[in-house]
Amino acid sequence: HQAHQNWSPGRFLNWANDIGPGTLGVVQKQLKDRPHPEHGYRACLGLLNLSRRYSRDRLEQACARALAIHSASYQSITSILKQGLDQLPLPLVEEPPELTELPVHTNVRGPHYYH
Repeated sequence: HQAHQNWSPGRFLNWANDIGPGTLGVVQKQLKDRPHPEHGYRACLGLLNLSRRYSRDRLEQACARALAIHSASYQSITSILKQGLDQLPLPLVEEPPELTELPVHTNVRGPHYYH
């Protein structure tokens, strides 16, 4: 634990910011989703060390994809990198259709039916 004594959330955030906004978003999520930021240090360290094995650009693309699919975990990001999904374009996000009023129909009961 003495090695962890010099670590701080700011250190991980600065390191992630040097890589890119996607990586920064994942690190922020890792630190925020834990009861104490210190619990996320090892996950952040493992994530940021992936930039040694893969390029910084690939790590950034993998983190952006992980955020887009709402799965910003270390396991998800390593899977994205191993399968090369970071090199594919992100799928377009479809916006949900706008809700409109129901059409008048004889089978649709109104509020008066239940009183």
